[in-house]
Amino acid sequence: MSGGTRRRKDPSMKRPVSLQLLCTLWVILLFVSEAAAFGGCEEDCGKCHSMSRDEARETLKGLIPDIRVIGVRMAPARGLWEVSLETKGKKGIAYVDFSKENVIIGQIVRIKTRKNLTRERLVELNRVDFSKIPLDGSLVMGDPEKAVHRIVVFDDPD
Repeated sequence: MSGGTRRRKDPSMKRPVSLQLLCTLWVILLFVSEAAAFGGCEEDCGKCHSMSRDEARETLKGLIPDIRVIGVRMAPARGLWEVSLETKGKKGIAYVDFSKENVIIGQIVRIKTRKNLTRERLVELNRVDFSKIPLDGSLVMGDPEKAVHRIVVFDDPD
């Protein structure tokens, strides 16, 4: 080779390790910064994120037109709002992410304990408060003050 000829780079040659490392770190930082901007709360996500019942209704009405939002609270999984709702006479739960762009309609199950957190919340939402059932004109059997269990039967005589 003479001094005036240039050497061509072999395309199969790897980039220097430092350049690869630099690019990898840049990509990692990009994703970490995206995650931090989305839900980088240390403890109380409610300090940085909020969702009102009206916002929840507006967010979900495109999917569920006749939605009635009962309540909004932090979901048991980070980065999600739990929206308690009623539609067509039935209560349910939807999860909305902090960006308010995605909805999850399904179950949250704690892996470690195998506990279905959504089912527990639905049972809580649908629990009947016996004190609010009007017993006017009802047939009461036994002593209502000493009753260990209460059973209410609804019947339509017609």
